[in-house]
Amino acid sequence: MGFQQGLSGLSAASKQLDVIGNNVANANTVGFKESRAEFADMYATSFYGVQSTSAGIGVNVAAVTQAQTQGNITPTTRSLDLAINNNGFFVVKAGATSATNTGATYVTRNGQFQVDQFGYIVNTNGDRLQGWTAASSGVVTQGPVGDLQLQTSLISPKVTSAVGMGVNLDSRMSAPTVATLDPTNTNSFNWSNATTVYDSLGNPHNLTLYYQKSAPTATGTNWTTTAYVDGNPATAPNSFTLNFNTNGALTTTAKFPVTFTPAPVNGSAVPVTLNIDYAGSTQYGQNPGTTALTNDGYAPGTLRAINIDKTGVIQATYTNSQTRTIGQVALANFTNPQGLQPSGNNHWVETYSSGPMQINAPGSGTAGLIQSSAVEDSNVDLTSELVNMITAQRYYQANAQTVKTEDQILQTLINLR
Repeated sequence: MGFQQGLSGLSAASKQLDVIGNNVANANTVGFKESRAEFADMYATSFYGVQSTSAGIGVNVAAVTQAQTQGNITPTTRSLDLAINNNGFFVVKAGATSATNTGATYVTRNGQFQVDQFGYIVNTNGDRLQGWTAASSGVVTQGPVGDLQLQTSLISPKVTSAVGMGVNLDSRMSAPTVATLDPTNTNSFNWSNATTVYDSLGNPHNLTLYYQKSAPTATGTNWTTTAYVDGNPATAPNSFTLNFNTNGALTTTAKFPVTFTPAPVNGSAVPVTLNIDYAGSTQYGQNPGTTALTNDGYAPGTLRAINIDKTGVIQATYTNSQTRTIGQVALANFTNPQGLQPSGNNHWVETYSSGPMQINAPGSGTAGLIQSSAVEDSNVDLTSELVNMITAQRYYQANAQTVKTEDQILQTLINLR
């Protein structure tokens, strides 16, 4: 027996305890993957190989590997907290300190993201999440990945050019007793409804439509519709006719133009012209009401909420009720994820052993799906780690005992006369 076997065992046991301690320390680190120390025996060799009577000269730590298994997913209240179900890694670019970013690329399973002062989606280290930015049409093209950025400033307003107005007009009503329309006199119209329209600067204007029934004929019934904007008649002609057949279906197919000039003039483009489409309107024996309403105009708006679906598509909702697709989160996969090199701050870097990075959209290729408002917990099993700690302690004590025994043997030899 020599000292080397025991000393190598002490070194290996110490390394194992380091690994276990690191696992325990990161039991609450989001996206952390537990590691284990892997050992290999050592033999002295000659030119002709290992002799059959060799006892071995100890142990060495062959590798410290990480288990890339799925951790539990815990829901949170933050929409930018992301967890990956199954395979894949978030791709982030580090070193971002300004509006430009030329830092190194890393992968991570830690999906705790937020928005920085430039509107970029970043983690606590300032690393920018990578993905594909949507075009103005909302279409995402999966080319080279880049920094994902939210539009946190005001989005421009859009002037109303088309209103879809589906209504039901009550066939049981009689023609008004006052023939000339007067919005202040309810006897001059049967019913009215209203909606908000917008000028080119996003200023809202109240569009009110008054309906007057004509006497029915053998072929159907006509309703005269008159448009007022902000309490004033729209620019002439401001009236048009809706024709319904005896089955209550609308036979009018034309879209009716409404033109108005804001008063007082507010600097917007004038006049404002919009078309009202009554497609789908009916005349049934039921109380009058608006059954469908669309409006292609809107006021300016600011970012209100972010939603990320399971395929990583990012949608922003604004205070003017508009929703826009911002982009899509990209996920990276590797042929051998255990070959990734940990680099701290919940980062891994690509190595020759891991194979090249494969970029996919969530849910495509070998990439998993994303769960928003959730994070992936560490996959460390504390119970197993505590048991492993006891085993490693006994292993250390046993190797220390071999060193002690060797020392006693040497002492005996020295004491021989």
